Amino acid sequence: MPEFAATPILTTDIAAVWNVMCPGHIRHRAGEECATTTHLVFPYRGVYVHHVGSSHTVVEASQVLFINEDEPYRVSHPIDGGDSTVSIRVDPETLLELTPARYRHPKGRAAFDRLGVRADHRTQQLAATVRQRLQRGTVDALEAEELTLELVRHTLGDKRWSAPNSNGSGPRKLADRVKLLLSSDVRRRWTLSDAAKSVGVSPVYLTQVFKHAEGVPLYRYHLRLRLARSLDLLADSDDLTDLAFDLGFTSHSHFTAAFRKVYGVTPSAFQRSVRA
Repeated sequence: MPEFAATPILTTDIAAVWNVMCPGHIRHRAGEECATTTHLVFPYRGVYVHHVGSSHTVVEASQVLFINEDEPYRVSHPIDGGDSTVSIRVDPETLLELTPARYRHPKGRAAFDRLGVRADHRTQQLAATVRQRLQRGTVDALEAEELTLELVRHTLGDKRWSAPNSNGSGPRKLADRVKLLLSSDVRRRWTLSDAAKSVGVSPVYLTQVFKHAEGVPLYRYHLRLRLARSLDLLADSDDLTDLAFDLGFTSHSHFTAAFRKVYGVTPSAFQRSVRA
C-alpha cells in the first residue's frame, strides 16, 4: 500500500489535480509503484527522492517531477518531515499538444524523456495559485482548467504556437464564434472541453487563439459576462447566494470577491446603492 494520501481537487475531461501528502516514514526505497497515466508533480513542502531504475532525482520545491505512464518507480525519504505535492494529469492528446519535441518520449507516447525540469518562480506561483484556489473553492472549472494548462505550458516552455498576424481573419472568426457561444448561455458552467468541441478545435488552441484575439484569457472573458449579467439582476434579487449559484459561481464568497475585484464594491453594496 502506498504511504500517502491523495485528495482530488479538480476532475474534468481535460485535467485532474490532486493534493498529495506523504508523512515520509519510510527512509529506504519503498515498494514499487506505477502510474497508469503520465503526471506532472509540483512539490511545495518537504523533500523526497524519486527512483526510476538506476536513475533518481531529488524532489523539492525547485523541481517539477515527471511520472510517466506504466514506468515503475520507488520513493525514499532520507530526511524527516515528509512532503506535500500537487499532482496533475492532463488528458494524453492535450499533453502531447503541449509537450515540445525536445521533451517527448522517444516512442511518441504521452510521456517524457526525462525525470523532470527545474521550477522557476513563475511555475511555483502558478502551482500555488491552482492548488490554493481549488482548495478554497474560489475558481470554477473553466478557469481551473485554463490555469492548469497555463501551468503545464509554462513548465514545459512550450513556444511552438506563434500568434497569427493582425490581418488574419481565422483567429478573429474563431474568437467571435466563442463569444457568441458563451453569450448564448451566460449561466452555464462551461468547461474547456465543452467549448472546444462546440467550435471544433482543441482546448489548447482555443485558449491560445482567444487570448491573442481578445487580450484576456477565456475564463476571464466568461467571468466578465457573468458579472455584467449580475449587475442587471442584483436590484431585483432577494437572495445573493442563489444568484451566485445561478450565475455559475462556486459560492457566495466567490461571487462577492470577483464582483468587488472588478467593480470596487461588494454585490450587496451595489444592490443598496441602486435600491436607495
